Amino acid sequence: MTTQTGIYRGGSYSAGRTGTHSEQAILGRGASRVQRTGDTLGFADERHLLAHQWLVDETYLFDAQSYQSWLDLLTDDIHYLMPVRVTTALGSGFDTAPGMAHFDEDKYSLSRRVARFLTEHAWTEDPPSRMRHHLTNVRTFATEDADHLIVESGVLLYRSRGDVREAAQMSYGREDLLRRTDDGWKLARRTILADDSVIRMQNLAVFL
Repeated sequence: MTTQTGIYRGGSYSAGRTGTHSEQAILGRGASRVQRTGDTLGFADERHLLAHQWLVDETYLFDAQSYQSWLDLLTDDIHYLMPVRVTTALGSGFDTAPGMAHFDEDKYSLSRRVARFLTEHAWTEDPPSRMRHHLTNVRTFATEDADHLIVESGVLLYRSRGDVREAAQMSYGREDLLRRTDDGWKLARRTILADDSVIRMQNLAVFL
């Protein structure tokens, strides 16, 4: 890991790029710039245990599609980003398409997506998908601010909908910024990087 540039094996930063992906995104310019410092926290560290439990609890909300409850776990300045992955040569210095994203969202746009699920027009999720988010490889990093933690995780999403179409799977990594607030820890930034450059799932109407 190279802490100065944020390069790490999970891929949340492209090789050679400094800063965060949010800095390159349209809606991410107001997002927090807090970054990791030092090596991973030990698995017995109270901060790691706290972050891991937070992610597990969030995963159960996703599986239950309790998206309104999930919105309560987001900060007002949340940036939710899923850049488009590209296949490049080893020394190219990047692995995402500049200026392109599957998701580039803030609190307002996320809340509008959740509100749409409650209407009769959410055809992509009516009937709803049956989902299981398998969470793994959780690593936690301290930051210069004790009220923020950086958390990496890997997720395998199994999604089945209807009785005819085959189930779909999607593997991706995430880098999250958790912030301590008066209402508990909340998600202030999420970068999602799919392990495929071509998304084969029928749609991305769900949250990752």
